[in-house]
Amino acid sequence: MAAASSVLLLLLAAALAGMSANAATFTITNNCGFTVWPAATPVGGGTQLNPGGTWTVNVPAGTSSGRVWGRTGCSFNGNSGSCQTGDCGGALACTLSGQPPLTLAEFTIGGSQDFYDISVIDGYNLAMAFSCSTGVRLVCTDPGCPDAYHNPPDMKTHACGGNSNYQVTFCP
Repeated sequence: MAAASSVLLLLLAAALAGMSANAATFTITNNCGFTVWPAATPVGGGTQLNPGGTWTVNVPAGTSSGRVWGRTGCSFNGNSGSCQTGDCGGALACTLSGQPPLTLAEFTIGGSQDFYDISVIDGYNLAMAFSCSTGVRLVCTDPGCPDAYHNPPDMKTHACGGNSNYQVTFCP
């Protein structure tokens, strides 16, 4: 019985190690001179990020249609409140997308390639840089930024090695 338990624990440990190796880490940094409340769906939720602060989110392989955005002008009492831009139903930890205007970092993680882009289709609210460890750095500092999607037919998606690590910077 002890041998079977040991084998089971070893297999579980190997599976968990494999899962973490197949995840992407997003490091989100606030370089703005004001507080930003970043949000991330479908994993991450949201938090308050003071100037100079960072927030790390681990995104599992196979995550599609992920988004990160910065909310501004927020006021929260516990886990509920509101934001002037990017509000997600008054929740601190978002489970749904934010309300326009919002500058979006969009991604799909997993397989042999990841895909990522910046979108201002839903408006622009905050300067943002978005990059992966094996791809180009995208920068959007105004509503007309050339690195961002402006309407659905734009082709601004970039590829990255599968399960790369990412950096999102507000006010780059």
